[in-house]
Amino acid sequence: MRRLVFVSALTLLLGVSMAPSAWAGSPHFVGAISITRTDNSLTVSGKEAGLGNETQVTISVSADAQCINPGGNHPKAGNKESFSTEGTFPVQNGKALFSLTLTATFQPDCTPPMTVVFTNVVVADTAHGLSQTFPGPF
Repeated sequence: MRRLVFVSALTLLLGVSMAPSAWAGSPHFVGAISITRTDNSLTVSGKEAGLGNETQVTISVSADAQCINPGGNHPKAGNKESFSTEGTFPVQNGKALFSLTLTATFQPDCTPPMTVVFTNVVVADTAHGLSQTFPGPF
């Protein structure tokens, strides 16, 4: 009887210790994601929580960029493109802070008096099926 209790307890302990860390996680973005444009660059910063015992998380940012003239129109040249970037960020206590900068480059250059405007910004953690879309413009 004592042996049966010992084997049962050992089996239960092994089962719990080998359980996937995903049980503890429920990934989600926390608070508002900050999006700021400076010249031809877009910086996206935020926080993801509910990551359980993971050591790192990969965040990606994609956006459409257009070169807009002073009249508020975009020329019909090849200066409308999609851009993306991604980064890996450490997880501490189930949370990760992230900040990514996306820079739009055009041929020909988008120089003053024209400005770059970003739209359709998507922030994603694809490993966890998590994303948020911001229509813009920025």
